[in-house]
Amino acid sequence: MPRLTRLSRSIAGKVALVTGAASGMGRATAHLFADEGAMVAVTDQHPDGVRAVVDEIAGAGGIAHGWTMDVRDTSGVEMVVSEVVRRFGALDIVVNNAGVSRFSLIDAPDYADHWALSIDVLLTGQTRVIRAALAHLRRAKDPRIVNIASTEAFGATRYGSPYTAAKHGVIGLTRSLAVELGREGITVNCVCPGPIDTGMTESISQEDKAAFAKRRTALGRYGTPEEVAHATLNFCLPASRYMTGAILAVDGGLLARNA
Repeated sequence: MPRLTRLSRSIAGKVALVTGAASGMGRATAHLFADEGAMVAVTDQHPDGVRAVVDEIAGAGGIAHGWTMDVRDTSGVEMVVSEVVRRFGALDIVVNNAGVSRFSLIDAPDYADHWALSIDVLLTGQTRVIRAALAHLRRAKDPRIVNIASTEAFGATRYGSPYTAAKHGVIGLTRSLAVELGREGITVNCVCPGPIDTGMTESISQEDKAAFAKRRTALGRYGTPEEVAHATLNFCLPASRYMTGAILAVDGGLLARNA
């Protein structure tokens, strides 16, 4: 019996570039996309982590290649994107996941350094990757951009102004580019993770994590990187062609809970 639906939920054969893919949510995204049949460009500034993820994917029968890339380096980003296209023949999906977490008092002596790094990596870095990839995305059949922000983009945490301001900016960037690129069929969406078990949260004790999750989230627990990766994948499906400018919280109900 033939299928009754016409839109595909498969990214098999697509080429996906993931930044910050050596660990955490980026690693999970690279794994998931490879499991779903995509050819994955694993990029990160940590070469050992890149090699490990590529080896993991290859060991599971997936297709991946790694590049050491710092999203603060414009020429380096442009070079890597060009090499990805030369190796795989196309570029269909960009996932802007690279991140840092810097918190600081506004009047701290090194505040300006924390601010500059946060904006450069978390916000400007995403524009560098998009600008380098855009010509190739314009040639893709189902071009997708997914920017990773945070639930900090909806509120604020004390001493977090460098991080929070950058994440608010990612939402603005996503919406603006969705409007700018929509007529070309390029969708631009944003995933906002809440409390997730990653390297950025490993310094928090399990007791403190459990207490926070019980108090603040509807599900009463921290999320996993793979749960975020599945939300990212949904935005990248060919069938998701009418979703753009969307901001999706993956937060266990943190934003929904009042008390």
